[in-house]
Amino acid sequence: MSPAWTAEVKDLARTDRLLVALDFDGVMAPLGDDPMAVRALPETAAAVQRLVALPETVVAFVSGRQLADLRVIGEHADDSAVWLAGSHGAEHWRPEGIDVAVEDVTTPDVAERRASAQALVADAERAIDGIGGAWVETKAYGFALHTRLSTEADTARAQDVVDALVAERAPEWRRRTGKNVIEYAWRHEGKDTAVARLRAETGATAVLFAGDDVTDEDALRTLGESDLGIRVGDGETAARVRVADPFELAELLTALADARAS
Repeated sequence: MSPAWTAEVKDLARTDRLLVALDFDGVMAPLGDDPMAVRALPETAAAVQRLVALPETVVAFVSGRQLADLRVIGEHADDSAVWLAGSHGAEHWRPEGIDVAVEDVTTPDVAERRASAQALVADAERAIDGIGGAWVETKAYGFALHTRLSTEADTARAQDVVDALVAERAPEWRRRTGKNVIEYAWRHEGKDTAVARLRAETGATAVLFAGDDVTDEDALRTLGESDLGIRVGDGETAARVRVADPFELAELLTALADARAS
């Protein structure tokens, strides 16, 4: 019996210019306790390489990870054909020969914000010191509080103290919740703006976007009738298609590559 998404994938494969935009953690790869040890499933990586080799087909990783870390876990080389949107769309990387707007990180405003962020990160680390399993990850435009290894009580305690710290020191920062993580950032871009920018830059006539978490719903809600939104795993979603896990997504991407190649 064919999967429920077979017809949707075949229809999408016929579009003139296709953008395949994929979150990484929990989508291309199962979630892991060590964030930097995560790697894409071999089946997913193979499907991505097949897709990028096809005419009029662009693949992009769209992640909350900062760009430098996304390139590590994505095993993304300088000659890669895969486009990148990191930090929820605040950072971008494009293949050689494709122009992209670059932020001027030397402006007084950006330098001041980053200095303030560094001080806040240090205070957040001190605030959770001694809370079991909780740790702070420094990001390009803020930080993330991870509690994957914490008890329920310690998770609540860590979140409360960091929420209070940010509310006092940086109430204008954007707060995003995810699976066992809360992210705080002074940049307010979301995956919706990341996908919109990718669509415009690639000239895509249709977009596939796959995500597994609350922050991915920003992008899923913006997709049109010719697009295909995919939710990986459980949770309320605006996506038309749901797959059980990254393994089923790998199967779907392989089927898309087959259909588009034919």
